[in-house]
Amino acid sequence: MTRRSLPARLPLLTLLVAFACTALPPAAVHAAEEAKPAPRDLRETYTKYEYRIPMRDGTKLFTVVYVPKDASKTYPFLVNRTPYGAGVQAEGELHYGEDWFPKQIGPSKEFEDAGYIFVKQDVRGRYMSEGKWQEMTPHANPRRAAGEGQESQDMYDTMEWLLKHVPNNNGKAGIYGISYPGFYTSASIIDSHPAIKAASPQAPVTDLYMGDDSYHGGAFMLAANFGFYSSFTEQQNPTPLPKTWADFDYGAADSYDFFLKHRTLSNILGTLTDKQRALLAPTIEHDTYDSFWQTRAIAPHLKNVKAAVLTVGGWFDAEDPQGPFTTYHAIRKNNPGIFNGLVMGPWVHGGWARYDGKQLGRVSFDSKTGEYFRQHIQFPFFEQQLKGVKPAQPIAEVTAFETGSNVWRRYTAWPPVQAKARTLYFGPNGTLTWQQPAAGAGFDEYVSDPNKPVPYIGYPATSVPQEYMVSDQRFAATRPDVLVYRSEVLEEDVTVAGPVTPKLFVSTTGTDSDWVVKLIDVYPAEYPNGEQPPRGNDVAPPRGTMAGYQQLVRGNPLRGKFRNGYEHPEPFVPGKVEAISYHLGDVNHTFRRGHRIMVQVQSSWFPLVDLNPQTFVTIPKAKPEDFKAATQRVYHAAQTPSGLQLLVLPAH
Repeated sequence: MTRRSLPARLPLLTLLVAFACTALPPAAVHAAEEAKPAPRDLRETYTKYEYRIPMRDGTKLFTVVYVPKDASKTYPFLVNRTPYGAGVQAEGELHYGEDWFPKQIGPSKEFEDAGYIFVKQDVRGRYMSEGKWQEMTPHANPRRAAGEGQESQDMYDTMEWLLKHVPNNNGKAGIYGISYPGFYTSASIIDSHPAIKAASPQAPVTDLYMGDDSYHGGAFMLAANFGFYSSFTEQQNPTPLPKTWADFDYGAADSYDFFLKHRTLSNILGTLTDKQRALLAPTIEHDTYDSFWQTRAIAPHLKNVKAAVLTVGGWFDAEDPQGPFTTYHAIRKNNPGIFNGLVMGPWVHGGWARYDGKQLGRVSFDSKTGEYFRQHIQFPFFEQQLKGVKPAQPIAEVTAFETGSNVWRRYTAWPPVQAKARTLYFGPNGTLTWQQPAAGAGFDEYVSDPNKPVPYIGYPATSVPQEYMVSDQRFAATRPDVLVYRSEVLEEDVTVAGPVTPKLFVSTTGTDSDWVVKLIDVYPAEYPNGEQPPRGNDVAPPRGTMAGYQQLVRGNPLRGKFRNGYEHPEPFVPGKVEAISYHLGDVNHTFRRGHRIMVQVQSSWFPLVDLNPQTFVTIPKAKPEDFKAATQRVYHAAQTPSGLQLLVLPAH
């Protein structure tokens, strides 16, 4: 699964998870099939229409509308705008035509039963819509070319047309979308049409450079972007093509070997066709936070939003982990007086819509969190805003699942106001404590060799496995090029809620370096009375006890040249000690009594992140001879106290 959720593919987790199955006898299989409810046929309750709705510049956008057959009452609109095709996925292909019906129209079954007018639209320049498609449509673009548009204007014009031409509507509309459609949701509610009363941007792509799909800490997210753009390409339109998505053939069982063989970004681009390179190449070439990225960032423009907003994200979203927070904070700052909610659950990218949310890999969450969200948060939100149905429980401004303890929490803001900053300090011999070093001049060092980069998972894979966000880190802890710091066994729970901020003092013998920091929950080596926690489904690691498991809670890189800003890179002076600090990401996690807190520090995370040559060069233009080994030091002395700043909640 790569960024922005290619919908025509099977969920990657389904492909990667090895389910342990026991064959049932034929009679049992037959009985189980008889017990299943009959598949729903939405033709019985909805009528499908296809329209070409004119925009103010004359461009026509292809729009599919599903209207309830019961005309005795009125219904609100629920809109989804997408670059992935408004047609129906069936038989492995995308189909247009009024005879094709999906198995599900809206966000969940509850919406179909309650009655909505569902609208799905090909955005400008994609599939059956006219116009020119743009990557992350710039909201403010004084040099807009013929056929290019602005998403809020396109949504405004769409709503005007729908209100006038679709009967039995109640004059209200909601809009929602996951991933790239999440971006279109956010962009569509700027200076929003007064009929739009509710919006839910979910895993919204918000700023591709600042922590979403393309770059984290100035480092290029190689594996995910390569996988995405080898399938997602520009197209002539209007057209229903492509019918299917094609997977890239790596010619190897492990993308680690494929990318290491080609090494440089120019060589990696050379493995693609011109069509596949067309969108990926600019993403690689613009390796600083320049106008290419700044004009595509939607958060600064999230103003004059009149709708109630419910932003949704997943703690283990490998693609758009930052977008929900950036969106929530921007709307909160710029639009006082509206309802602005945030929901964060223990989900992968879009997992709240597809899965029951009970587990990820070998990590269990003890309940069906996806079902809970769909039934008790998402559906009541739209019902209240679009139909006036009062929810059984008021929806909190922030609803966050607390991993580790596996409970839902309700807060008045994010981060929670009661969370206080504390720092875990690195110490000698791999210690990790709340006490700042009092004396000494200690440091730890390792050699980072681009010829032998640290992998991000301990098993072979081509695409990016969604479970890597909770993957066991024991494979990395034993490497000589990974520093490991761990606390004593915790005597009480420690709950972290908010951003995690590495504050390190470092030096390198090179002139550039990546610093990858990982926050890890270490399970007890043995459980009392022979107990074993729920194991869940296996993903690569063998089935067995969770004893000693080193669960990744959050990890991210900083490309050292951007330590003082992402617009103007600066080289390191070899051997000079410098302070670095960056945003690792937000968490809401409880480290349980009996567990340990661990921090790992390394200088590669491959091929999740592209290789840093460790020489100060323009990395997209780097040559093989630019890649050199370097000795890295992390200091933990009185004057150079490295550590991890956390926001810690008082004991519940």
